Amino acid sequence: MNMDQTHIAGKTNPQAAAQKLERKLPMERGIIGHLSYGLGMACARRIVRLRAEGLENIPDAAPYVIAANHETYVDGMLIASYLPKSHFKKFSCIAAKDLASRHGILGRLILRVGRAIPIDRLGNPVRGLIIAKKKVDEGNIMLVHPEGTRSVDGRLGEMKEGASYISFKSRVPLLPVFIDGAYEVFNRYMKVPRGRDPATGQKREVILTFGKPFDPADYGNAREMTVALNDWMQTRFQEKKIPRIYRHTD
Repeated sequence: MNMDQTHIAGKTNPQAAAQKLERKLPMERGIIGHLSYGLGMACARRIVRLRAEGLENIPDAAPYVIAANHETYVDGMLIASYLPKSHFKKFSCIAAKDLASRHGILGRLILRVGRAIPIDRLGNPVRGLIIAKKKVDEGNIMLVHPEGTRSVDGRLGEMKEGASYISFKSRVPLLPVFIDGAYEVFNRYMKVPRGRDPATGQKREVILTFGKPFDPADYGNAREMTVALNDWMQTRFQEKKIPRIYRHTD
C-alpha cells in the first residue's frame, strides 16, 4: 500500500473511520465509569427511597433489550442497579451523542457508565440503531428510551420504534421498565436533585416496575410491538403510585 492509499484508508476515508469507531462500541466503562456508577448509586440511595417491583421478570440470560420511560439523566443507572451483576457487565444503552458536547462532565460520565452507543437524535438515527442491533447480536443488553428524550412535563411522550426494532430484528426479549417518581426528583429543569418533598420534608420515593418481557415471536413486526409497549406504559402511568407534579408547557 502506497502513501496515498494509506491516507485514503486512514484519516480521510469516512467509511474506514466509521468502521473503526463501531468496533470500539459499546464504550468501555473503565475505572472512571465504575467509580462514577458506585458513587452515583450511593448518592441516589442516600437522597431518595428506591425500590423495585417485578424483578423476577428480568431474563435469566443476555442478550435482551430494555425499554424504559425517560424521566432523568440517570434512569439507566437506576435500572442497571437492579440487574444481576453478570448482566451489568453487558449493560449498554443508546444515548444522544450530544451528551458529550452539550452536557458537560455529567454527560460524558453518563456515556461512560452506560457503555453508550451514541446516536444522532437530531439527524438520522438509523445508523445508530443498526450498530445497537449488531451489539445486541454480540451478546450485549441494550437500554433504549422509546420516547427519545426526557419527559418535558412529567407525562409520557410518543413511543418510537427503536427498542422494538432491535428486539424484533435480533429476536431477543424486550423487557419493559416503568420509572415512577424520578421526574419529581431530578427532571430536565433541575440543576441538582431534590430528594425531599417540600410539603412533608420526607424523602421522595422512586419505584421501578419491571414488566413481563415481550417475545418478538408474538408480533408481526416492530410496529405491533411498539403499540403493545405503549399500551403497557400507559397502563402503568395510569396506575402510578407516586403523586406527580406536572409542568405546563403551553
